[in-house]
Amino acid sequence: MVSLKLQKRLAAAVLKCGVRKIWLDPNEVNDISMANSRQNIRKLNKDGFIIRKPVIVHSRSRIKARLAAKAKGRHTGKGKRKGTANARIPFKVLWIRRIRVLRRLLKKYREAGKIDKYLYHELYLKAKGNMFKNKKVLIENIHQRKSERMAEQAAKEVASMKKRRAKERRATKSKKTSAARE
Repeated sequence: MVSLKLQKRLAAAVLKCGVRKIWLDPNEVNDISMANSRQNIRKLNKDGFIIRKPVIVHSRSRIKARLAAKAKGRHTGKGKRKGTANARIPFKVLWIRRIRVLRRLLKKYREAGKIDKYLYHELYLKAKGNMFKNKKVLIENIHQRKSERMAEQAAKEVASMKKRRAKERRATKSKKTSAARE
């Protein structure tokens, strides 16, 4: 058997691949062994005596399927975890995400005129102080505050109306008594 090491090396250089990817036709060993230049190798490649083997398939289908399952929450139980909760997703990152959501909502509400700047400031500081677990809780708090404020305003209006009526009654009463005295 003739050594075709040189031809393999030259073929690898010509075909731009590794030596293990070169296939030499076993029936044409004599022709191949005579080739000692890159030009000869190119000719043999053109004739089909030297071929570059195809790339071996390294399928990711199983990995894709597993990642799809992981996205649904499978394979993430206690037994699959290596790092601490803080190592897996830092608490600071969670805090930053949450506070940005809350501050964005407060800003949006203030610009839309749903809350005034005083309530905005108060709620901003409370959000900073970790009073709201999520957006839903903050929205509920805003609605509650607004309804309380409306009730307060209504109560004030009722009280002012009662005061006015009482004043009017007193005025009419004093007029009647002064008319009776005369």
